[in-house]
Amino acid sequence: MTATTNSRAHAFLERLVGRTPGEADFHQAVAEVVESVWPVIEDRPEFLEAGILERLVEPDRAISFRVTWRDDAGRVNVNRGYRVQFNNAIGPYKGGLRFHPSVRLGVVKFLGFEQIFKNSLTGLPMGGAKGGSDFDPKGRSDAEVMRFCQAFMAELYRHIGKDADVPAGDIGVGAREIGYLFGAYKHLTGRWEPALTGKGLAYGGSLIRPEATGYGCVYFAQAMLGRLGHSVEGRTCLVSGSGNVALYTAEKLVQLGARVVTLSDSDGFVHDPEGLDEERLAWVRDLKFRRRGRIREYAEHFRSAYHPGARPWGVGGELAFPCATQNEVDEADARALVQGGLEALCEGANMPTTARALDVLQAAGVLFGPGKAANAGGVAVSGLEQSQNSQRLTWTRAEVDGRLCAIIQAIHTTCVRHGERVDGGVDYVRGANVGGFVKVAEAMLAQGLY
Repeated sequence: MTATTNSRAHAFLERLVGRTPGEADFHQAVAEVVESVWPVIEDRPEFLEAGILERLVEPDRAISFRVTWRDDAGRVNVNRGYRVQFNNAIGPYKGGLRFHPSVRLGVVKFLGFEQIFKNSLTGLPMGGAKGGSDFDPKGRSDAEVMRFCQAFMAELYRHIGKDADVPAGDIGVGAREIGYLFGAYKHLTGRWEPALTGKGLAYGGSLIRPEATGYGCVYFAQAMLGRLGHSVEGRTCLVSGSGNVALYTAEKLVQLGARVVTLSDSDGFVHDPEGLDEERLAWVRDLKFRRRGRIREYAEHFRSAYHPGARPWGVGGELAFPCATQNEVDEADARALVQGGLEALCEGANMPTTARALDVLQAAGVLFGPGKAANAGGVAVSGLEQSQNSQRLTWTRAEVDGRLCAIIQAIHTTCVRHGERVDGGVDYVRGANVGGFVKVAEAMLAQGLY
């Protein structure tokens, strides 16, 4: 950006921070987008005149509500629920629900803002939204989770629907929670309609949906490397997290001949220099999804190293896949990754890399796949689930996977088109932000001022 353009962008961000104090995650997400798209806005006077960016950073509505439920001991518990519907210019609101103690309005707004551009990049007709609660399902019985989900949906159902807003899962909201939420929605409305995605296969879910975010992240990494004539095959890979995204990222990497040497959870990480195989990944899936155990048990069972209270970025590797949560890669982590020989980082989580860490990685020439492009596979297959529900069809695993690959390839092409530099390299952050923004901005312009 020129000095004048940079000054105007900075002034815009200062006004935003003044209007939304205490929402650091949201400010970080907006700042990254503004830096990329401001030159486009100034080149398109119609965008400036229509106040496109000012309207984009203000959600259409932000809903906050009380969730009251009883635990197994009969005690009354009170949590707070949210749904932030950000923008529906290109389709019904779409975005996950997160159940985690860290959930607050600023976090939900950051996630919903990111979702606008992620959904736009897929090419599917989906707007941006996000929601959740500060409820922690960890350690809760199935009966407690069910009662919470029923209480949560007793308010949420008023604001969602197949042509209005279609939530899905996120951290803390997996197959169990989606099942309870869908059952409550059906009971409250008296209708069976695809108002949620991530459903079980027995009641309208899609094949590949649990795997989609992880698989898509690896497909995006392959596309970035493939453009340079390289591949993930034979590369040492660092994966953080041990939920759906992390485990299916690891699974696809193993299938493609890479060596995955780390997994983590909030307690620490395991380092298995030999690399995980299908058998060990199946063991972790059972540990996490059925027994709901901790990753340290992997180290105990397979006699590998366990590092309590640490993140895996100090272990040397060519490829990194942060798949846990936001801002899990800081500046010091980025320097350690570069020193360890990092070639590419692909974000499986939403905004897992801090702004300063991104600067370090880009200055070192590391290929960087931003989350709104690299982890769009999950929402892409959610959109495909909606299509199957609307047609009363179920596509085969191969059909869904083929469509997922095609969508990720198209996202990569969009990022290259909008992010290619004069030296032939690609700024994937700029490419993703501009590619996602332009489509939404043009739709808003076409629909008039509301």
